[in-house]
Formats: sequence, C-alpha cells, structure tokens
Amino acid sequence: MAGKGISGGIAGCVLGGIAGCVLGGALAVQAAILAAGPVQAQEPAQQPTQEPVTRAGYFYIGGRYQKLGDKTVMVGQMFVQSRTPARITQPYPVVMVHGLAQTGVNYLATADGRPGWVQRFVEKGYQVYVVDQVGRGRSGTNPEVYGPYDRLGTRSLEKTYTAPEVYDLFPQAKLHTQWPGGTGVQGNAGFDQFFASQVPFLANSQQTEELVDPALLALLEKVGPAILLTHGQGALFGWAASDARPDLVKAHVTVEPNGPPFFDVQFRGGKEFWEKSGDGRARAYGLTRMPLTFDPPVRAPEDLVVAQQAKVPDPKASDAKASDPRASDAKPADGQIRCWLQADPARTLPNLAKVPTALVTAEASFHATYDACTAAFLTQAGARPDTIRLADQGLHGNGHMVMLETNSDAVADAVASWLGTRVK
Repeated sequence: MAGKGISGGIAGCVLGGIAGCVLGGALAVQAAILAAGPVQAQEPAQQPTQEPVTRAGYFYIGGRYQKLGDKTVMVGQMFVQSRTPARITQPYPVVMVHGLAQTGVNYLATADGRPGWVQRFVEKGYQVYVVDQVGRGRSGTNPEVYGPYDRLGTRSLEKTYTAPEVYDLFPQAKLHTQWPGGTGVQGNAGFDQFFASQVPFLANSQQTEELVDPALLALLEKVGPAILLTHGQGALFGWAASDARPDLVKAHVTVEPNGPPFFDVQFRGGKEFWEKSGDGRARAYGLTRMPLTFDPPVRAPEDLVVAQQAKVPDPKASDAKASDPRASDAKPADGQIRCWLQADPARTLPNLAKVPTALVTAEASFHATYDACTAAFLTQAGARPDTIRLADQGLHGNGHMVMLETNSDAVADAVASWLGTRVK
C-alpha cells in the first residue's frame, strides 16, 4: 500500500507537472498521517550543551633591538599568554609567574593531563595572564646575549620537586603522597611529562632578576592593576613589583617563595638535616638580590645587619608574634631551620606592607622547613603576610609542584578563597 502510494505520487509528478507533484505528494502525506492515528505532541529538540567560549591569545612585552655582530636581534622580551573567560566577573586579572627551570606551561595542565590553574581561575571569572621568564622558554633563549645557561637533571628534580619521600632529606619528605600515578621518579608517566617540560635557565640569578623585573612591571602597566600569583623563584619578581608599584599589585599570592631570607640552605637528611650553602648572601636584600625600598633607606646590602636566630619559628603559630623567632616566648618547632633575620632595630618595607600578601606552603615540601622564616622576615619589616598552610586546609601530602599534583584544583580553590576575602 505504501509503495503504491509513493509510485502514484511519482506518476503524478511526471504526468501533471509540478502542481500534480505537489498535490499528489500532499494527499499521500495526509493519507499516511491519518493511517498512523492521532498525532502525539513532540518535545522540543534538545540543543547540545556547549562549554562557555573563552578566548586565548598571546603577546610579547618589553624587548629592544640590539646589534650582535653583523645582525640585529631582540633582547629582554617576555612572552605572555592570555586566557579570557566568556564573562569576566572578577575585578582584577591574575598574572601567573613560574619558578626555577620551569615555564608558564606549569599552569596550563597537570602532570597527568588534567586542566591546570589557568582553566580553574578562568572558570572563576578571572582574566589570566601567564608568562615565560625573559631569556627562557617561549621568550627565547639566547646564550650570545644572556650568557651561560644551566638546567636541572632528573635526580635534582626528584629530590626536591617530585619524589622527596624517596630521598628523605628533610623531616617532612615522607609525607609526600600527591604526585600523580605514584612516586614521581623517572619512568612515572607524570614525571616523564614534567621532565619533558624542563628548559635551560640563566645561570646568573641576579641577571635573571635584572631582566624579569622590568618586564613584569611593563606587563602590570599594560594590564594592571592585577593579582600576582608566583611560584618558587617567581616570588623574587613579585616582591620587586610589589615594592616598585604597590598601586598596581592588588595582592601577591606567593606559593613556596624563593628563600629562606638572605642565605640558601641545602638538605642532607638525618637529625641535623640542613646546612647553610656557601658563605655569601644568596639574596643580598633578604628577599631579593636587587634593592628593595627599606625605611630607613639602604645604600648598600651591608647596611642590613643579619643575625641568625637562636630558636626556630613555629609555622603553626596563629599569630605573627608567636611565629617570630626573636620573641622571648617563641616556641621551638621540629623540622624547621634557624632563620636569618635583620638585627634589631629592623628596617621596614613600607611598600610591601601596602600589598595584601599570602604565603602558601605545602605539607611535604622542602619549603615547609623555612617558609616560616620568610613570614618572620616580612613581619619584622612591618609587612605582615597571611600564611596558608595547606595541611591546615585539610590538603595533605603535597610537594613543591602543587599545581601539577592530584589535588591541584583544591589548592587553587584555597588560593581563590583567600583572594575572595582580601581583594576588594
């Protein structure tokens, strides 16, 4: 029956022309509908759910042309990657600055391929900018201009970044559990991805500050006021920017900042698990190698008199006085180094005091041994930071590379929560 109706419709088209085709087709359709019974109401077609559209881009900040033999090159430029949410709901952008031997890819995804902190903050309505330090990564390496480079090997990264529990060089190391896929050593898929991302970095640390400081300031002048989110070595540039332009830094979240104040330390395990590394000051102005604005002013690093404290600070103290190792009632804490601070009377850091600052410390990181010293140095100088100890937030087992580990979203949320209370 149905086949006959269709063939009849075709015949009508051929014999009766277009009008016959339309009429015959309509009658055939009507007959088919009547034969099928009452028409049921149709639900509207469901449109597939779409992710909110975000915009991605990049640009370079800073840089100048320089003659190099018979060619002209650019030096001092810094790569900046941008991500913009479909709707910006936060008043200030976040500028993410990576640490030693790294690039901005630390913030793009985790070691096991999950979305990284860039995505997390974009989802919270922040405009996000991610940099590669001058002379590194997508900013361009150039030994002819910048001089010698260095790079970290697998063992160095395993010891302090990804598998401290294997080497057990400091008391907190055994608490590390958050590296993706098990122990973060060569052959672990997450470690292999992480190590593939490592790049050469400038061997001269002071030169690095001299190059990155002005580039970061130029970025803040272009996109700021902004929130700085720094990691490790990136804190050096965050301190400098906060000091030079506190009006452009609405907050500085420093995740495990480069430290401790003044001197480097190295870890050797056992009861006496640490020792000072070298005789000279690693950071002449306490937090940085480049000058900061002290009051009274400092004409030379020697104006800052350094004294090592007799007691170690208590990182769990609830107030700055209790965590200050200079205080007569300071409580000793296990697994902490003895801080180097200013001798009394201490100079202040009035510009840093204007910037809301949070120090984030992971439970199982080597920074858990000395971030309290950085907090004490700032407190002594009148720039009283907030401290976010991840263990106190219920976030346990993290190492230094918190943005790559299994609970990276929860750590980002803790940072965002602090920003929600401190940035207006």
